[in-house]
Amino acid sequence: MPGQQSATESPLAGDAIRADFRSDTVTRATPAMREAMAKAEVGDDVYGEDPTVNALQDRLAEMTRKEAGLYFPSGTQSNLAAVLSHCGRGDEYLIGRNSHVLLNEAGGTAALGGAVPWILEVDKTGAFTPEAVHLGVKEPDQHHPPTRLLCLENTCNGHVQTVDHLAACAAAAREHDLAVHLDGARLFNAANAEGVGIDCFAKHVDTVSLCLSKGLGAPIGTVLVGDRGSIDQAFRLRKMLGGGTRQVGHLAAAGMHALDHHVAGLADDHARAARIANGLAGVNELDVVLATNMLWITPADDHHDRLVDHLIAHGILACFWKPTMRFVTHLDIGDDAVDLLVSTVRDFYA
Repeated sequence: MPGQQSATESPLAGDAIRADFRSDTVTRATPAMREAMAKAEVGDDVYGEDPTVNALQDRLAEMTRKEAGLYFPSGTQSNLAAVLSHCGRGDEYLIGRNSHVLLNEAGGTAALGGAVPWILEVDKTGAFTPEAVHLGVKEPDQHHPPTRLLCLENTCNGHVQTVDHLAACAAAAREHDLAVHLDGARLFNAANAEGVGIDCFAKHVDTVSLCLSKGLGAPIGTVLVGDRGSIDQAFRLRKMLGGGTRQVGHLAAAGMHALDHHVAGLADDHARAARIANGLAGVNELDVVLATNMLWITPADDHHDRLVDHLIAHGILACFWKPTMRFVTHLDIGDDAVDLLVSTVRDFYA
């Protein structure tokens, strides 16, 4: 899989956009979600007095069978606080080469916490092996940073890390007394694909970051869950990182609504991604990889730019990386958008 690009200005805007496959982060709050936000009971969350935030934190802690939860504005801040709750300055953590924490969170763990990443090589699904975990841990020596933490991610570029695989990697970390953090930005997608609850993954790790603003469709918000000690440390770190908010229950209400109404719909996102893959299966000039709600589409080098121009001309947005493009299905992608994408691509190759 390709590396991920920096944010770029969209070549389309407004009514010119007919289907936006760039990410599941582009979803808009539904009318019902906006109504729930407007009606939310709120208080001062810095004082721990926002009842809607407290309810959301408690609910996700219960769903993952963890002791506590903590609301964050973003998954990046949640992951940063989680890593720094386990690692001090000069400590090392193990992480996969294509992990979001490593590639797409601005080096915050090193810049703000002095935590040192040690990169584990991954396969085409973003997975590393338990053996790689063992080999990554440093022996006690004054020349090496002490290894404190293993960072996992699920899904990885849409690919599910199975419960058994995640458990095996976590078990390898435990043999070296490492803590384990899971970036579960799309853990609900992984759980849906596996047909299990998110607790089946969470029981093998110390902390989990759960994003509400991707497939679940909330406009903002992530909840970090874990043991009480880690969450207490993360609470202090959240304040230090500028993440203490006041009457944020209006936003937490969007997360509660998403948990009530949007979790089951992830199956529809996966099914629509599969429909696109099936619709493009007969296009010999394309390599198509399906991974839950993501499609990784690689055209021939001499087709890439012309295909991008063709898609944009028909009002279709995606992450037009080279050589491989990414298309993501989500709450705002319906059957019409799926049909538009398939027909537009097939017309290009007709």
